[in-house]
Amino acid sequence: MRGVKALFLILVLVGAVLAAGCMGSTNASEDRKSFEGQTLTVCSGAGLMKPMNELISLFENETGAKVEVHYGGSSEIFGVLQTTCGCDVFIPGAWYYTEGAMKKGYILNGTVRDITEHIPVIVVPQGNPKGIHSLEDLAKPDVRVVLGDPKAAAIGKVSKKILEKNGLWDEVKPNVVVFTPTVNQLLIYISTGQADAAIIWEDMVTWAQSRGKIEVVQIPREQNSIKTIPTAVTTCAEKDGHIEVAKTFNEFVANHAEIWKKWGFRPWKG
Repeated sequence: MRGVKALFLILVLVGAVLAAGCMGSTNASEDRKSFEGQTLTVCSGAGLMKPMNELISLFENETGAKVEVHYGGSSEIFGVLQTTCGCDVFIPGAWYYTEGAMKKGYILNGTVRDITEHIPVIVVPQGNPKGIHSLEDLAKPDVRVVLGDPKAAAIGKVSKKILEKNGLWDEVKPNVVVFTPTVNQLLIYISTGQADAAIIWEDMVTWAQSRGKIEVVQIPREQNSIKTIPTAVTTCAEKDGHIEVAKTFNEFVANHAEIWKKWGFRPWKG
């Protein structure tokens, strides 16, 4: 009888151990995040760095995916896409570059989402020492202007377009002391007083580097050229087997308007 009881106890213990093992396995499976172990490459305009860093951190925490990001001028990241197919998600500073990528077959057209407006403004050093109040003032004598390189940065291309649209390009160009490859460098020139005026994106005036160091001069809407920032999944993601995580990230970026707004962007309302 004693032997039977001992055998019964052993069977109960074995069952408990097996049950605990099964439960542990189930919990481990439940704890595993949806894209754990996967890596995604994002090519983003340099001017979008602040909200993108926050969005990437949130996405990695929620999904377990690792996001590698390449920041650069819009022309530069377009070059990366064309030469190496090294972008799963493409987020330049202006629609122009997404449209170009679509024409060349690098974009899955059904994934294109406009995220925010991108609004050019004039910025000057605190105190506005040269009295800049309009686009026309950029052509005044002795005004040192810095602009983005029209061949490298989205802000450069749109600045030239704005000045040409208002018949001011030929008058302002002699005042330009440097054309920069990224919009970030324009902010440094103005916040350190190395130039008297620049055209940058409105959202950048919220950056810590500019607080208390610059003033903003709005460009009237009829004189301005307001852009949108799109995000899209590339055909490279499909080829590399990253399509699901790329699509999920693309929607994640487009659906967090509150983060874009926090960093000074005006969400796109369609």
